[in-house]
Amino acid sequence: MTVKEIPEGSVIDTPGSSLEYKTGGWRNLVPVRNIEKCTNCLICWVYCPEGCIKLKEGKIVDIDLDYCKGCGICAEECPLADKAIKMVEEKKED
Repeated sequence: MTVKEIPEGSVIDTPGSSLEYKTGGWRNLVPVRNIEKCTNCLICWVYCPEGCIKLKEGKIVDIDLDYCKGCGICAEECPLADKAIKMVEEKKED
């Protein structure tokens, strides 16, 4: 492939294809939610830039680790003094 054959930046050949690219694999920290502490205030859901906080009937049911990049915004924005979401080092298998 020559330089002239490389598509210009931000070209999306197939609309709606972003879900095919799971982007959570390069994180170092993973959010861990303490269900007993969580009040389902949904602040983490509002602030998550990737939409990884999954809801069902208005309550948090899961964190989608396929797309979570481990930024920690969810944990930072948790309003509880003793946070319901903590970021922990992710153990990866070799």
